[in-house]
This record gives sequence, structure tokens and C-alpha cells, in this order.
Amino acid sequence: MTRPWITACGLVATLAAGVRFSPPSSRAPRTASDSTTVVFLGTGTPRPDPTTMGPATAIVVGSRTFLFDAGVGVTRRFTAARIPLPSIAGVFFTHLHSDHTLGYPDLIFTTWTMGRHAPFPVYGPHGLAAMTDAIYSAWREDIGIRSKGLEHLPATGYRVTVHEIAPGVAFDSGGVRITAIPVLHGSWKEAYGYRIDTPDRSIVISGDTRPASSIEQAARGVDILIHEVHPASVETAAEGGGRQDWARYLREFHTNDVALGKLAAAAHPKTLVLYHFGAHGTADDEVIATIRAQGFSGRIVVAKDLDRL
Repeated sequence: MTRPWITACGLVATLAAGVRFSPPSSRAPRTASDSTTVVFLGTGTPRPDPTTMGPATAIVVGSRTFLFDAGVGVTRRFTAARIPLPSIAGVFFTHLHSDHTLGYPDLIFTTWTMGRHAPFPVYGPHGLAAMTDAIYSAWREDIGIRSKGLEHLPATGYRVTVHEIAPGVAFDSGGVRITAIPVLHGSWKEAYGYRIDTPDRSIVISGDTRPASSIEQAARGVDILIHEVHPASVETAAEGGGRQDWARYLREFHTNDVALGKLAAAAHPKTLVLYHFGAHGTADDEVIATIRAQGFSGRIVVAKDLDRL
């Protein structure tokens, strides 16, 4: 049987050609409580930089928090940002690389030990259910001690509700619509960016991807495009240093500043945010200058942990 999520290139082309992004079907009259804030809980890469946590972006809409990826340190960043853990209305994984999921067990069990007794929904690629079951299994002794011992935690309070998704609308409720966008992340068979439409903002998060027409189409005219980036000079240096596989990896799995500048110039987001920033010693202003040189004239922000927009 052919599984539709395996043909990523075809899905990207199809989405770029045909999908239109419209307001949430459940949109209600806007109130002050619907205001949207983007909080960058973690902006790092797999490098163990003590100043940045793993990838995790919170979109806070009124009293609800929608989390995109759960890198290392995610629950502590919730506390640092003063976002209540019980506000989590959904967790959305772009893909299942370790740096984007290392905080997933933390999210499951820390929220439980802090009082959670009901599941929250988790969305992501196929394989997420198996990963979740493996986490439960790995911590089964901890679960037993905490639920049957003196802590008296609710026996199933740690559980989450997993939704393995396909391209298209993954969530549409209470004035928030979240659309999964297929992207091209090297040899991963399934990876996503997301478009988030709220009562007052439109936001696209690229996830990890090489330049993708699906992201360009989804980001046309949005308020905020949050996109990964690395300097093209890193690829050149790798090739010059005999590390052809590393240069190939960067080209096939990620987006350099030249390509991102061209994508942003075509999509015209009001604000371009650089995150998951593989700078490798290159100054922020050099990468910004390269993006500008491709014709993008909008606002550019280099996200740091705990920044808000």
C-alpha cells in the first residue's frame, strides 16, 4: 500500500499549487483576550550552548498556549517566560529529530508531577505514537512509584492524546486554525512547517527544511514568518575543507541565508524571524545583510531565547 505521507516532494508541490489559507471557521468577534503573542522558549541547535535551549516556540492566544516543538529545557523555559503549564492547548511537532523532541518526556512527566490529570493533544508526523509509547515504557517504574506510592499522582494523568497528522488543517477551534505544511528535510519521509491563523495574527513556522515552495506559498503576506537559517559561507567552508558530506547535509536538510532571502522576497511577510540559527560564528548582521541582498525589505528579527513578539 502506498502511504501518502511518504511522497514529500509531491505533497510540497501540490500544496504550493493548490491550497489557500483562509480565516478559522470558528472565528468569533475579536476581544482583547484573543491577542496573540509569540514567545521563543528555545531557539538553539543541537550544539549544547548554555545560553539557548532546544527548539520550542509558544504561540499564546489569550489564555491558551500552542507549543511548536519541545527541545531540551522546555518546561523550565515555560517557567522563565511565566507561561502557566496548564495553559497548554496543544503541542505540535515539526518532525522527530532528537533536538526537537528531547523535551517531550519532560513535558509529559513534569506537567503530571505538577498536577496535570487529563491528557493534552499532541500533533505530529507518523512515528509520534510509537515514540510516545516508548516514553511511557521507559518511565514505567517512575509512573508506578508516583501513582501507587506516597505522591498519589493520578494513575493515567501523565498520558497525552496523540494525533498523527497529514498535510492540511490539523486544528481549528476557538478562533485558531493550525495548518500542517509539508516540507523537505533531507531524508526524513515526513516533516512539517505550520501556519497559525488567530483572530489578530497570521504566523508561519518553517520547522527544519531546505527551501520549500510550500512555505513560500503559506507565508505570502503573513504577519510573521519564523524560519530556520544558516550562513551559506558554512557550506562553502565545508566543501573547501573536504567535508563534502556536511556541505551536502546542509543543502539537503536546511536553508541558507541566500535561499531564505529569496524566499522571503517572494513571500513578503511583514516580519521575518530567524531561529534555529546555525550561525557557527557568523555575526547576525552578516546574515541579515545577505538576506537583504536578495531583495527582502521587511523587518528582520534574530530570535533569542525568551524573546516575545
